[in-house]
Amino acid sequence: MHFISDIISQLLLWVESLGYFGIMLGLMIEVIPSEIVLAYGGFLVSSGNISFWGAVVFGVIGGVIAQLFVYWIGRYGGRPVLERYGKYIFIHKKHIDAAEAWFSKYGSGVIFTARFIPVVRHAISIPAGISKMNIWRFTLLTTLATIPWSILFIYLGSVLGDQWENVNEKAGPYVTPILLVALALLIVYFVIKMVKSRSGKGTK
Repeated sequence: MHFISDIISQLLLWVESLGYFGIMLGLMIEVIPSEIVLAYGGFLVSSGNISFWGAVVFGVIGGVIAQLFVYWIGRYGGRPVLERYGKYIFIHKKHIDAAEAWFSKYGSGVIFTARFIPVVRHAISIPAGISKMNIWRFTLLTTLATIPWSILFIYLGSVLGDQWENVNEKAGPYVTPILLVALALLIVYFVIKMVKSRSGKGTK
């Protein structure tokens, strides 16, 4: 565990040395959970090394590229590749199973709402890639979800300053409302989809 902690510390120092690009690359390679990278970016904002909105922009770019990478693996490598190598980017079989179940039940619109759901959010790009979902629609929905997520954790990191490592404890009161809104949007989306499906059958 101490070894892993040392690796993370070294990677965060690397992120700090690269500034905005460090945040972007840190999110792209997904060796460290996105919340940690973004919170550390917030810490860099509080120390005056970078600007808040600059961190948000590069955080969003890095987060979207990371998901596009998983999307392309799903599209061209399929589930077998992800089951074998997904563990290196913190994606395991149970995540893939849950993501596929959500995607199958709710369709491509779940790409936005699932970004805020634990377990599913990191793996939802897999079924999107496997099903060959339209890349532009995928990118748009991923970006729209990544923006508030990046703003939240960079803001928390900047407020916490030297205590940024406690971000997961502080994030709870903020993440819960976002999660509830995401679930509400998912329900609305599902209802609209059901109504359209029934009206389509009625016109035949």
